[in-house]
Amino acid sequence: MDQVEDLSGRRGVLRGLFASGRPVLSLAPMQDVTDLPFWRLVAGYGGADLYFTEYFRVTPHYVPERSILRSIVENPTGRPAVAQLIGNDPEAMARVAGELEKYDVAGIDLNLGCPAPVVYRKCAGGGLLRDLARIDALLGTLRAAVRGAFTVKTRVGFESAAEFDRLLEVFAGHDLDLLTVHGRTVVERYGAHVHLDRVAQAVGRLPFPVQANGGGDCARSAVRVLRETGAAGLMVGRGAIRNPWIFSQVRDLLDGREPQWPAGRDVLGYIAALYESTCSPDVPEKSQVQKMKRYMNYLGEGLADAAGFLHDIRRCTAKADFFAVCRRHLDHGDPMALAPAVSRG
Repeated sequence: MDQVEDLSGRRGVLRGLFASGRPVLSLAPMQDVTDLPFWRLVAGYGGADLYFTEYFRVTPHYVPERSILRSIVENPTGRPAVAQLIGNDPEAMARVAGELEKYDVAGIDLNLGCPAPVVYRKCAGGGLLRDLARIDALLGTLRAAVRGAFTVKTRVGFESAAEFDRLLEVFAGHDLDLLTVHGRTVVERYGAHVHLDRVAQAVGRLPFPVQANGGGDCARSAVRVLRETGAAGLMVGRGAIRNPWIFSQVRDLLDGREPQWPAGRDVLGYIAALYESTCSPDVPEKSQVQKMKRYMNYLGEGLADAAGFLHDIRRCTAKADFFAVCRRHLDHGDPMALAPAVSRG
């Protein structure tokens, strides 16, 4: 089989996944968080159906980082992986897309949603949403360059969800294999309100599958997002960091079963496994604890005493102190939904 036939087959894999009749559950790309060790860990808790890499930040002379490539080359999940690009140079992005398609990727994804100021101020990620002509040109160039599946992840606008009407016109003009819609604007970042009506609008308007993102903070809210939008899939990021059981729980709810809710000690075991999976012998203990705090910022939102846990954990610098705080809050047998207050409320 030559490469063109192989890439065509991969495009069929992604299309088939979204045509299965069951909502596809994806792990969102989160820079320096959803890396190879986390993929390996979350797969052991039921895992997602589809994985998106951390973004490859493309510049004219960019060479893909080995650290991110490892997620593709060593993909431990047994599920398809999509390589995500971020940038604004069409020629460079087309070149890198071609390089990445030499690996076993289910598709190439364009990031049009990153709300980090350091990114959008350089007219990349969510910053591109302010320049529809540039998006249109970039989509055209990448669609022509990508021989397999080509997907896009966007927000509903930069400042206002009203911008989404014109964005949809641009997306509808291209042969995409999937559009993931994060139901917030760039300036809204990760605020409480999610424009699910705009996600539903994309589902009804576009001729290709639409995946919802945003609002799936726990298993029950994830199912609610799927039902309210009619989306073909749901991408979960922070909810999966907080609760790696979420994908299995969502499947249970969709099938009419009551999910298994982890006890506090199960969550404590997850934190220990997370520490070991992300630990590197050449990283000082203090730096490893600092890395764990990034994960705990998400997990802590799902605890009853979220403020107390996060206050204590952010002051830890040593492994022993870190786990002492975790035990103090989680060494119990009570079941936990791990839902943040906004979802519990």
